Amino acid sequence: MSDTMNNLSDAHLEEAPPPLPLTLNIQFTKDLSFEVPHGASIFATLEDAPQISVAIDANANRLSEENVYEVSLTLKVEATESPREDQTQPRIVFVTELVYCAVVSLNNPPEELIEPILLVEVPRLIFPYARNIIGDVTRDGGFPPVILQPIDFVSLWQNKQAQQAAQTQTEAGHA
Repeated sequence: MSDTMNNLSDAHLEEAPPPLPLTLNIQFTKDLSFEVPHGASIFATLEDAPQISVAIDANANRLSEENVYEVSLTLKVEATESPREDQTQPRIVFVTELVYCAVVSLNNPPEELIEPILLVEVPRLIFPYARNIIGDVTRDGGFPPVILQPIDFVSLWQNKQAQQAAQTQTEAGHA
């Protein structure tokens, strides 16, 4: 029986999974800001829960010829108060902006997978860390923590591609 077990474990070792096309070298906070434009007065006059808007973007820059890239996930969260009768514009309750980055190495992926790896997979991997930072900074700023919902990075990437294609067509039409 032990010979059978040894043969099974040897066969299992020979069938190692293929190496991943991505190595996450490091992740870090590149830029973080939190602002309460109206200061302490907002805490005294805020009557209702503010409206939260979120803007998200992902970008990648090649750092070296050895397929090392910096991927940046940019999050901007803005909370606004509903305008009162005596106001024409809603007051900004707080604004936080975060640029959270990862330095990754690509291990010879097919050319057509480089962009989806950099703009979909890497942001998906680092998003939970960025979400925690946003939650912590809003809580530490005196407000209930903003807990961002999961993001569909595939749709974000596809929308960005469509915008770039439309911009290219517009520029070509004006040339």
